[in-house]
Amino acid sequence: MVEGRKSVLEVLASDFKIEQLFVTEEFQEENNKALKANKGETIIVKPSELAGLGEYSTNDAALAVVKMAANKPPTLMKDEFSLMLDDIRDPGNLGTIIRTADWYGMKNIIASEETADVYNGKVIQSSMGSFVRVNIFYTSLEEYLANNKLPVFGTFLDGENAHTLNFGSGGIIVMGNEANGISKEVERFVTRRITIPRFGQAESLNAAIATAVICDNIKRK
Repeated sequence: MVEGRKSVLEVLASDFKIEQLFVTEEFQEENNKALKANKGETIIVKPSELAGLGEYSTNDAALAVVKMAANKPPTLMKDEFSLMLDDIRDPGNLGTIIRTADWYGMKNIIASEETADVYNGKVIQSSMGSFVRVNIFYTSLEEYLANNKLPVFGTFLDGENAHTLNFGSGGIIVMGNEANGISKEVERFVTRRITIPRFGQAESLNAAIATAVICDNIKRK
């Protein structure tokens, strides 16, 4: 389920197939042109009814029941960067990471099988529609990296300074679990250890914030 005005409009403009669409009269009137793209069933409901259909009682515009995309492996280009998520469990973090990847023009995320489900309601909500533009592929990271030929940058507390490192033209950026970091199984495939320098006393950074910092430093170069 995709809930809320912005996210539903993003789905309507994407290749995702909508099975059912529940909208208020106001949403229909304001977005009549966008709604013409919907080939599924459209049902007009009252705002009070809409609030009871999904997870978010504040939703007073639209809700879409959408067919999930196939879990297809991406084709990674040597001159682009992609993210790899090693057991990111928090749905809010995953949604924010997807949104961040979209902001920085990263089209692909390779996620471990233990990573939060991209179709979790909190992930969809926090991605703010970016899930329609970023391909999330779930797989065994060990098996995937065993056949990889691109540079693999791993984020650790000890490593080369991400502020000054020349990342080159492309590669895979591995972000580790919120509590345990990158697993030993994935660590052995890392070709370059990187870190965000710490200036204060905090023990660690939130996974989504750390992803944004790394992405920004890549694009600065």
